[in-house]
Amino acid sequence: MPIKKSEVGELGRPAPTWMVSYSDLVTQLLTFFIMLFALSAAATEDQLKKIKKKIDDYVAQNQLERFVSTKITQKEGLVVSFSEKYMFDSGKADIYLEAKQVIRGIAALLTDEPNRISIEGHTDNTPINTPEFPSNWELSTKRATNVLKYLLEELKFDPKRLTAAGFGEWHPVAPNDTPENKAKNRRVDLIVRRLDIDEMREWRKKLAENLKKSVKGG
Repeated sequence: MPIKKSEVGELGRPAPTWMVSYSDLVTQLLTFFIMLFALSAAATEDQLKKIKKKIDDYVAQNQLERFVSTKITQKEGLVVSFSEKYMFDSGKADIYLEAKQVIRGIAALLTDEPNRISIEGHTDNTPINTPEFPSNWELSTKRATNVLKYLLEELKFDPKRLTAAGFGEWHPVAPNDTPENKAKNRRVDLIVRRLDIDEMREWRKKLAENLKKSVKGG
């Protein structure tokens, strides 16, 4: 069927003015939200870097470099690793008194931060089979849980911020081929998670409220 001339005219007309304006508005909104996301991501990274520096300063001042190490990863966030050698007897999960003091000092730097914290236990690949711990799964989980309980019971952390898990031998940071590398894998990681956008907004709101209170109080 032949196409009518009037139909060609309809198809060839330029878009209405309101449609162009709407398109510009959508583009501007998209740009705004991209910028907002980028700023929030930068602020989150900056916060993790500041926390890391506080912990690194504490570690250096107390000469704990062999016991505690820190790193920021894209996947996890800020990872604070505690060496098993200075925390537990081999094959045990009771925390040394000296290790508790170190955990207390580092955790004190985190109590006023809003981030969620994951506590993860890890072992090397040496098998274990005792009445208390039939495998490395149970051992790593109990170690992580004991650290969590210490933060809750002794340091009064908000339970909503904490989780604990055991990963056994399955997340090594080095090959299990030498005693030195095995020692690196036997650890408890305290992971400070990144804030999401809503958490960042709420945190900033609380900071502003606290600032107002301090100004009024002064």
